[in-house]
Amino acid sequence: MTNGRAKGAQFERDVARMCHEAMGFEVKRDLEQYRQGDRGDLLGVPGWVIECKRYASGSCRSEWWVQATKAADAAMCEPVLIYKFDRQPVRCQVYLSAINPNYWGKDDVATISFDTWCMIVREGLSDEERGRHDGGRVSEFASYYNGSA
Repeated sequence: MTNGRAKGAQFERDVARMCHEAMGFEVKRDLEQYRQGDRGDLLGVPGWVIECKRYASGSCRSEWWVQATKAADAAMCEPVLIYKFDRQPVRCQVYLSAINPNYWGKDDVATISFDTWCMIVREGLSDEERGRHDGGRVSEFASYYNGSA
């Protein structure tokens, strides 16, 4: 039987690596999340709070999104919930306003691919930030997680 906490921590490290490879950010696990409430799992993507979930099966749970939005509200950032089930691609849940500003202030959400979320993050960067984080393309590692595992 797999230790759930270890599996979750490994997925957090995997997502941090994927963010670095796809966007060039030095993303790290936020170890304070275990001591304080309302904190995301990962730090390092400007303007975003990242909450990660990794399970064998199921569907996206509303309490995961509540956890992500509470942490994002506390940090005054955008929330993203990045999750994965066995033999399924990595999925990201964001407010629809992250894609279309006409939805600002509404609670509508969209479920998108990791690659699409990376594109949204890159599009939101200033020119100065973009120059510092010229990460290139999504790696084979990210492709592995978007396929089967």
